[in-house]
Amino acid sequence: MTTRIVILGSTGSIGRQTLEVVDHLNTLHSQGVIAAGFQVVGLAAGKDGKLLSQQASRLGVRALALSAGGQDSPQGALTGHDAAERLVREVDCDLVLAAIVGSAGLPATLAAVELGRDVALANKETLVAAGSLVVPEAHRTGAKLLPVDSEHAAVWQCLQAAPGGAAIIPALHACPASVRKVILTASGGPFRTWSKSRINTATRAEALKHPTWTMGEKVTIDSASLMNKALELIEAHWLFGIPAEKLEAVVHPQSIAHAMVEFQDSSVVTQLACPDMRGPIQQALSFPHRVASLVKRLDPGEALPALQFEPPDLSRFPLLGLAGRVIESGGTAGAIFNAANEEAVCAFLRSEITFGRIAELVIDAMDAIGFAKLSSLDDALEADRRARVHVRELLRRSTVSA
Repeated sequence: MTTRIVILGSTGSIGRQTLEVVDHLNTLHSQGVIAAGFQVVGLAAGKDGKLLSQQASRLGVRALALSAGGQDSPQGALTGHDAAERLVREVDCDLVLAAIVGSAGLPATLAAVELGRDVALANKETLVAAGSLVVPEAHRTGAKLLPVDSEHAAVWQCLQAAPGGAAIIPALHACPASVRKVILTASGGPFRTWSKSRINTATRAEALKHPTWTMGEKVTIDSASLMNKALELIEAHWLFGIPAEKLEAVVHPQSIAHAMVEFQDSSVVTQLACPDMRGPIQQALSFPHRVASLVKRLDPGEALPALQFEPPDLSRFPLLGLAGRVIESGGTAGAIFNAANEEAVCAFLRSEITFGRIAELVIDAMDAIGFAKLSSLDDALEADRRARVHVRELLRRSTVSA
């Protein structure tokens, strides 16, 4: 037995760790520990053609896609902005690992769901921008949306304590009635104890210095602003059918408790593990089995006495407070919210704006652009485009006035 997998974003942090997990699971398969092994049948990357070629050579993969084609493009690779989507549509597989950063991963992920393929979802922006398209389509085709974000993987595990929990597989039609609240944890990022004025003037190097996780630049900046947690709350809404009033975030700097689910009987089930993305990746790939992983074992005597939990300060991290507005507004609100942030983060990484301007630009876009009904992928992409144009225009004006 073999599970054929396509990895979108194979050269990024999640993609590289996925390949580690695949190697590990194949070793367990060769030892007879698990029944099925994994065969990587397709790889897609953004611009690192050299690493993509190396991965393809090692794994014997011929079906490749590179969105930013150039002189390093592997021979025979699909190229162009739609290369990943074409790869998904052309290569037969059982599972798609979706780890392309940002809204760029939306068309390929939606294509996988339309084809009825299970998706190990590491791209939260897909559901933020177009959850009302992706989730109903998954219900129609029977595609599973297996969460790879550590918080959503944790919620999924906690929900298995609900009545009939063993049969709970995202995306859910509705949150189980036994659930009172779902709580996602946030590390607080590098600015957890900083004043608002100091946060607003933080440098690129300071924002990229995450205290517990090693991630790509974009998600690290989002973690510093707590935008990442806002995106995760919206994603949790779509994955688990949870209304906004049942969703909450709490700051937990140790990143040991990844999520909590409070049930109607006031019991709270929490998932604990050392911070290592290879854990949730393996959970998505090997579900429903539990086998030895590459993750360091948690020492309760060492880790548990030091656990801290505190409420987030929305005055210092205003983007987190917009998650409920996006969920309740629906339509194109998520696409606008996400795209405005992506543009603002890119400007910050280019040292064009201060850190505090990221939130200001996103909030301006949310207030200025009207939300519309989301009926198609084109609607999501048009809202994405409008948000980016709006932010770019604000940036241009500030440059001219300076």
